[in-house]
Amino acid sequence: MEGIEALMRHVYLFPLVGAALGLFYAVVALGLTEIAPPGIAAALILVAIYKLCGINHADGLADFGDGVMAHTTVEKKISAMKDVYIGTGGVVFVILTILAVYASITSIPRGALPIALIVAEVAAKQSMIAFAAFSTPLHKGFGQIAIENTNRSDFLIGLAIAALICAALAGIFGVAVLLVAQVSALYMVIVSKRNFGGATGDGFGATNEVARCVALVCASILTANAFGWEVLFWTPW
Repeated sequence: MEGIEALMRHVYLFPLVGAALGLFYAVVALGLTEIAPPGIAAALILVAIYKLCGINHADGLADFGDGVMAHTTVEKKISAMKDVYIGTGGVVFVILTILAVYASITSIPRGALPIALIVAEVAAKQSMIAFAAFSTPLHKGFGQIAIENTNRSDFLIGLAIAALICAALAGIFGVAVLLVAQVSALYMVIVSKRNFGGATGDGFGATNEVARCVALVCASILTANAFGWEVLFWTPW
C-alpha cells in the first residue's frame, strides 16, 4: 500500500506508462500483421494486452457493469458491484468492450495500427487520471487512494504530457482521439456518481477499458476516410 500511495503521488506520469505499453503493443502488431490474417492478428493483440496488463481493469469493468445494471436502491447497486459473482451486466459490459476493441483493431489499416495502439493506450491512462481527478471516493480502498492523491493539476499535467505524445505521433488526429477519450472518462464520472454516489477502484479500472475502447473506435473512424490518419500521418509505416 505504501508503494501504491507513492505511485499515486506521481499519477500525472500515467501517460508515459501508456506510451511504454503501447510501444510494446505496436511491436506485437507489426509482427503479427505481417504473418497473420487481420482477425487472428487482432485476437492475438488482445491476448498481448491482457497478458501484459492483467485483467484487473477488465474485472473492474465487470463489477462496474453489475452495479450499474442492478435495479432499485443505491445500496443494492453498491452491493452488486462489490460481490464476488459476475452478473449479466458485467458480462455484457466486458463482451461489448472487447468486441469493439477487436473490431477496431481489424478495421484500422495495417500501417496505422501500431501508432493507433500507442495513442489509445496513452489516452486510456490519461483517462484514469481524469476519472480520479473529478471523482469523490465512495469508501476506503484503492479507489480512495487514487482519488485523494489526484487533483486537477495532476490532470492538466498528465493531459499536457499525453497531448505532446499523441501530437508527435499523429498530429491533430492523435489529439482528437485523446480528447474523445477524456470525454468518455468524464462520462464515467457522471455514471459512477449517479449510480453509486461516488467512485471506487472498480470505476477507476473500468475507465481504462472504456477509454481504450473509445480511443480505438475513434481511430478506426478517422482512418476510414480519405482525410484521416492513413493519408496524412501514417504513410511512413
